[in-house]
Parts: sequence; structure tokens; C-alpha cells
Amino acid sequence: MLLTDVNPETGEAVLREALRQAQTVFGERLVSVYALGSLAHGGFSAHVSDVDVGLVLSDPLFDSDAAAVEKLNAAVKASGLALADRLSVFWGSPKTLAGEAQGGRYPPVDCLDLRENGRLLAGRDIRAAVAVPGTQSMVVSAARMALKNMASAVVEAELRDPSALIRAGVRALTKRVLFPVRFVYTARTGRVGTNDAAVEYFTAAESGPAALLARRAYEWRSAPYRQDDPRVQEVARAGLLPLYRLFIDDYTPRLQACGETALAQGMREWRSRLE
Repeated sequence: MLLTDVNPETGEAVLREALRQAQTVFGERLVSVYALGSLAHGGFSAHVSDVDVGLVLSDPLFDSDAAAVEKLNAAVKASGLALADRLSVFWGSPKTLAGEAQGGRYPPVDCLDLRENGRLLAGRDIRAAVAVPGTQSMVVSAARMALKNMASAVVEAELRDPSALIRAGVRALTKRVLFPVRFVYTARTGRVGTNDAAVEYFTAAESGPAALLARRAYEWRSAPYRQDDPRVQEVARAGLLPLYRLFIDDYTPRLQACGETALAQGMREWRSRLE
């Protein structure tokens, strides 16, 4: 098992502030609060990791809840805590998490992370009632996110010439690398794509520049690269396009097979632009 040896206390401080703000904003409607992501399942790196918190509110959700979550998020970011700007808030209710109602923000893979790895910070534990998402729903959700956030001219230029991405810092580069690695892991295993498990799987299953880049990106999470190191440019330039082509080629037939023809076509068009 790969390990990221970084003190998580800076992230824990943000979680505590998020809990305090959630109690202030939602009061008795707050059923439970969880740590999610790397602060729950391990592998947190203060250099690059997000701080993920999951809220469970009483049913039914209100139309005003989205604005209340934004208020909470803004208050945490205004606290001045280190890493407060990395807070990501997931929210729903017992019924939305059980698949009995719509609303909130818990993408399928984050529902699975909550059920399997959520660390209770306050309230009552409702994880046993969280519906287990199917692999197909996680693939569809990941494809939508990738096409929305990564299939752009800006990102495509970064994949061809990562110089600006490298200058943007280790967080920007490692996220650009490890998102598709985690997506491939989830599609092939049906599991939450934690960085350590996903990289370990990917580097065993794949070879060549994409696998080498995945390994280096994982290492950079705990030991950031020097921007003047020519090996970083070499590894990134060689591996980024093959990595994204592999990801798209893995997802396109899966999307087609489950009837998501528009998403599959979006992937094909994205793939053609990466030739």
C-alpha cells in the first residue's frame, strides 16, 4: 500500500470550523456531520488535498438550503484558517441519501465514500441507510464532470504543453493527473477511487508514460517537485495525453453500453481533439 505521510491537522482545523458553522446555520435541522475524502479514508496531504465535509439535514430539504450551504462555505473561508479555501461541502438528507428523494449535493461516488469511509464528527450515524450506488451511476457522473470541467480548450492546451500547469503548482498538476486515474479505477472496480488505491491499481494494470506519470504525481503529493526540475516537464509532457486518451477510451464504450449516447459522443469528440 502506498502512503502519504503528511500531518492532517491543518485540514482537521477546517473541519472543526465547518462543523461550528453548520451548527450555527442549520441548528436543530443538522442530523449529522462527517469528514469525507482523504481526511476520512487516509492519504491527506496539506500540499494538495481538499477538505471534504458531508452534512446530513433533516427531511425535507428546503429551497433555501443551497444558499445556506454557500453561507457556511463563505464563513469558513473568511475564518483565515490555512486550507479554508479548499473546503468542499456535500449535503443532503436521510431520504436523498437513501434514494427516496431528490436534492442536495452528493454525487454517487461521494455517497459511496460516505457509506464506506465517512467519519462522524457530530450527530447520529446514518451511513447504514445510505443507498449503495451502482458502478454505472458513478461512471455517468464522472463522465459528466470530466466533460464539463476538463474537455475545454484550456485543458487540452495544458495536456499538450504542461508548462503553465507545472508553474501553477503541485496541486494543479497532481489533480489534473489523478482525476482520470481515479475515474478509471472506479469504473473497473466499482470502488471509491482513493489516490493510493487508484495509483496502486493503475500502475499495476497499465504501463508506459501514463503509468509513470501517475506514480510521480502520487509522489509529488507528499514531496512537491521543484518547478525548475526538467524531469517534471519530461514526465508530464510524455504522459498527460496518453493518460487522457486511455481514460476516454475506457469510458466511451461503457457509456454507450448503458445508453448514455450523448455522453459517449461527447467523449468521442473530446478524443478526436486530443489526436
